[in-house]
Amino acid sequence: MKVHFIAIGGSAMHNLAIALCQKNIVVTGSDDEIFDPAKSRLERYGLLPQEFGWHPERITPDLDAVVVGMHARVDNPELLRAQELGLKIYSYPEYLYEQSKDKKRIVVGGSHGKTTTTAMILHVLAYCGIEADYMVGAQLKGFDVMVRLSHTAMVMVIEGDEYLTSPIDRRPKFHLYHPDVAIITGIEWDHINVFPTFDIYSEQFVKFIDLIEPGGTLIYCDEDAEVHRVATENGRADIQRLPYRCPEHEVVDGVTYLAHPQVPLRIFGHHNLLNLTAARLACRQVGVTDAQFDEAIATFEGASKRLELVKKSGDCAVYKDFAHAPSKLRATIHAMREQYPDRRLVACMELHTFSSLTQEFLKQYKGTMDEADVRFVYFSRHALQLKKLPDLHPDEVKAAFGGNVEVFTDSAAMVAKVKAMPWRNANLLMMSSGNFDGIAFAALADEIM
Repeated sequence: MKVHFIAIGGSAMHNLAIALCQKNIVVTGSDDEIFDPAKSRLERYGLLPQEFGWHPERITPDLDAVVVGMHARVDNPELLRAQELGLKIYSYPEYLYEQSKDKKRIVVGGSHGKTTTTAMILHVLAYCGIEADYMVGAQLKGFDVMVRLSHTAMVMVIEGDEYLTSPIDRRPKFHLYHPDVAIITGIEWDHINVFPTFDIYSEQFVKFIDLIEPGGTLIYCDEDAEVHRVATENGRADIQRLPYRCPEHEVVDGVTYLAHPQVPLRIFGHHNLLNLTAARLACRQVGVTDAQFDEAIATFEGASKRLELVKKSGDCAVYKDFAHAPSKLRATIHAMREQYPDRRLVACMELHTFSSLTQEFLKQYKGTMDEADVRFVYFSRHALQLKKLPDLHPDEVKAAFGGNVEVFTDSAAMVAKVKAMPWRNANLLMMSSGNFDGIAFAALADEIM
């Protein structure tokens, strides 16, 4: 079998390509640019294109399938050639579904917490010796790649992104997976460039519920008012509904414990305890007992860039997090405050996504950083240019966030101010879906300590 990837360098695409290669499928691919870690991984498996660019001559009639990524455009020369030849063209979520039609699919959807919840489920299943295929949005400790496809696993765990599927398929990705077990962790407006109103965005989750397989299960966060509405107003009588809330817990000497029974955790924060409960309910659906779950989850260290500890000393800790949407900022800062109530908290946030850099959306950030003692917000004017958005003035950003927020357009100036602060009995939290223009987090942590 031969499969060609158009835009093979994407974060999900390159992992899917590697997963197929591991199944002994002949894989080729093209892209106009590829960066690490995708570049190194593809090179390791002999899948890195010899030259960058689009080469329609690589699209030949003997291909069994062509997988197209969102980075490609509708007029991509290779895509046009594949259409001309009448080849079977898939988006990567479409191809994942084709590979998992005979498996029990657990699909994790929601505006936040998807990666961590998916990672928790996979960690517990692996700990319990239950084989599972998967697609997850971050590198996980103990997992070589982010996609696994096998002939033997009877379960597949999928992180269900609500962003668009491909340049020729404008459906949200998670509409293609048809879950047996669906999870909705939260609904808060995002991807304003695709879903211009909150109602349009929320409607995608209504459709997600409609796509649950007959007799399936919906696990949903009952603390989220919009999730509760979407889950309970749906009229389907053929699915099981399992609402969840935050479990009882306590924080003792910087360690969070589940209360019943008392289980010490390596993660912390209200939002992570919600994610944990969703994962518990999902694992029950494939035969994991609560006792097995508790033993396994006590060893879970978190997903990459999700409240990830960079370094800590006796009275100072530095964390980095993927938080960029308003709900994620609020939840991550609250988690730090709950875990370290007596320490000063310095929170730095980068506006990096299309939504976060849009004037209309900025007002959604009002009050999201209020629990931090020092609040820095950074954005790059170059990022605005790349996304073809109008310029922002720092005063606009400050007014949108409210409170005592200092805004930077130079990441070096922000870092200099961070370094000049006293760091006795204080924590630093760096939040972004980017990297603050290349900040070396470990080096920064070393310097301030």
